[in-house]
Amino acid sequence: MQYKRLEEYGAIGDRNAIALVGRDGSIDWCPLPHVESPSVFAALLDAGRGGRFAVRPVQSFDSVQRYRDRTNVLETTFQTASGSATVTDFMPVPEATGSNALPPALFRKVTCESGPLELEIAFDPRFDYARDVPEIEPVTDGVVAVGDDERAVLSSDVPLAPSSDDPGANGTVTLDPGETSWSVLGYDETIPLEPARFQEILDGVVDYWRGWTHDCDGSDCPVGGSWHDLATRSSLVLKLLFHGETGAVCAAPTTSLPEALGGVRNWDYRFNWIRDAAFTVRALSELGHLEEARSYFQLCLDHCRHHDPASIPPVYGLHGGDGLEERVLDHLEGYRESAPVRIGNAAREQHQLDVYGELILAIYESVRYGEAMTTDDWAVMCDLIEYVCEGWDEPDAGIWEMRVDREQFVYSKIMCWTALDRGIDLAEAADRVDAPLERWRSCREAVREAILEQGVSEHMNCFVRSFGDDDTLDTANLLVPVVGFLPPDDDRVQATIDATLNRLATDDGLVRRYEGDDGLPGTESPFVVSSLWLVTALALSGRTDEAVDRFDSILEFASPLGLLAEAVDPETGEQRGNFPQAYSHIGLINGALSLADADDSTDGPPASPAPLGRDESIADVVSSGEIVRRPTDTK
Repeated sequence: MQYKRLEEYGAIGDRNAIALVGRDGSIDWCPLPHVESPSVFAALLDAGRGGRFAVRPVQSFDSVQRYRDRTNVLETTFQTASGSATVTDFMPVPEATGSNALPPALFRKVTCESGPLELEIAFDPRFDYARDVPEIEPVTDGVVAVGDDERAVLSSDVPLAPSSDDPGANGTVTLDPGETSWSVLGYDETIPLEPARFQEILDGVVDYWRGWTHDCDGSDCPVGGSWHDLATRSSLVLKLLFHGETGAVCAAPTTSLPEALGGVRNWDYRFNWIRDAAFTVRALSELGHLEEARSYFQLCLDHCRHHDPASIPPVYGLHGGDGLEERVLDHLEGYRESAPVRIGNAAREQHQLDVYGELILAIYESVRYGEAMTTDDWAVMCDLIEYVCEGWDEPDAGIWEMRVDREQFVYSKIMCWTALDRGIDLAEAADRVDAPLERWRSCREAVREAILEQGVSEHMNCFVRSFGDDDTLDTANLLVPVVGFLPPDDDRVQATIDATLNRLATDDGLVRRYEGDDGLPGTESPFVVSSLWLVTALALSGRTDEAVDRFDSILEFASPLGLLAEAVDPETGEQRGNFPQAYSHIGLINGALSLADADDSTDGPPASPAPLGRDESIADVVSSGEIVRRPTDTK
């Protein structure tokens, strides 16, 4: 059995679980009941034994996928010699009309447009990452899959029967034009076959997604023109990745999709990286989704309350906790035979200094968009900044989570400076709070001097990967003007951009993350977010034409549905890494915002501030007029 390109998948979900649906009508990846749960279908990671749920024509066919406008409801249209039909796939969001009492479920509606057309259903669940092959038993209006500790019921108006030669169940149906068929998979519970009710649920789900996107629809959207639809799709991807129960952001709904075929750089991304916080808050707030930004801001603070500042992990489970032990599933061959397949992530145990800057920056950005902290929140922030004062000069694993000895990564120091800078800015603007401002200012200056003395190449005049390294590049340093460490027109910023273009960038818009050893064998593919950081740096520098050209080139690698993985194979143009990737879509939104802010001319930098730049009048943009409130001031 062959593997599909990642571009041939669409993602659906209920904000707790996410499934990938192939253009051939096969659901090849779906953990239930949550995105971080063991998989029920995993053909994506082992085409032979992983398990799938397919609905498709019996005849050979051509197919195309699209989302219903401004929703996460997916439509796959099949065309055969005898007719055409569309499969509508969705998961009921609890907040949608008619969905609140449903268990985790997959809905598949088939509508015949021309025909007659014969379709088949192939239902082959494999619980616990295909380690538990369930028994399939017939029930009224469907079949039930019973495993050691799990149960799933497929209700359908298509007659289904357990297969005689494999563990699944199969059935066929012939539809005439205008006829429909429903198949609904309920996890652990039976969902009675009620087509009229199912249609009401579908209508409610469509209304939910369209209602959510209304703030970034039309002329009021800060991203207009040709990029509007892709920015809207990216926001819908992020909403899917926001865990409905906790508000955590899942980095991607998949595990172990390789950064390069045949390599070992295969990681589980079904967790919450707090590094994404500031960029997520910025992207969603600018598109009008303040509730999600506010929820994520509070979640990050809550994580910090439960840890000593020196031991804050960079990544969490979506429900909190420590269940991220990294393990290898030897029985799965991996996507396109790219083993190992991993679950869990050892980055949990790493020390990554940049996360302190990103946490403080997320707090700062939230305040810029009108969020007020309590005095308890302020105390948490002060503890973080105090730790930065004590530990900024330590080596760490860095933003790219290197599996080598710790280094003095320049970007980590830049984010320590950012933590101090934004903390000072907030303290100066806030009322009724105490902060050791002289200590913070002195430390900020010490960090700045160290970066400029040890983090800039003498012969290239650009930022390098680590202190003491005069030649190795890191694209994370493209964020120097974004966080306001130096202005975009500074010679060292421009030299960093030019060195990146010369040594890490390809002609088609792609950019590799860094140079040098990272402790792993093999090579990686260029990263989408690094490519988009270059776009933002160019836009902020007033090099708008270059930024637009590279942005448009990157967008050509997006799937027909507008989805982006983590990386792109420079030889084939195929997407690589976990899919769809939150960081890539955050980068797309922020890149589009930076271009929207940029001056149309190329005569100089845009007049508007950097997307995450320091606001010189932070108190003026706080809608309440206060940055910090005492607990009695809050409801």
